[in-house]
Amino acid sequence: MKKEAVNILKDIQKNTEMAMYAIDTLTDKVYDRQLASEMSKQSIKYEELHNRALKELMDAKAEANRSNGVDNLKLKASIHLNTLLNTSTPHVAELMIKGNNMGILEMEKAIRHNQTADPKAVALAQELIHMEQSNIGALKSYL
Repeated sequence: MKKEAVNILKDIQKNTEMAMYAIDTLTDKVYDRQLASEMSKQSIKYEELHNRALKELMDAKAEANRSNGVDNLKLKASIHLNTLLNTSTPHVAELMIKGNNMGILEMEKAIRHNQTADPKAVALAQELIHMEQSNIGALKSYL
């Protein structure tokens, strides 16, 4: 497997880990059952993509992305700060939408910086982008 494909798969892994961590952190602050259900569904989809990227990395005998504790701590602190005074459903949905937008941008950059990557890795990255776009569409109804 080319280095470029490994880079994309690691970015997919990182993106999905951050999303799952953010959802897990936000879940305790959500009081709307429908939004909580939507977030759970999204977390499951992230986990599926994460596992597929991890499997591809393992099959290629490439090292997986290692979670960065500092990044997780910053994310958790940011979420707690942003929900300190406002845990309303529209606000939580807005935070989720912003996270999905950041994920889309990161994946677009990964694809652009690794243009010679294997089509399979690019297809998985595109699948993640489409999923995040779909997430945004679902979350807009909670604004």
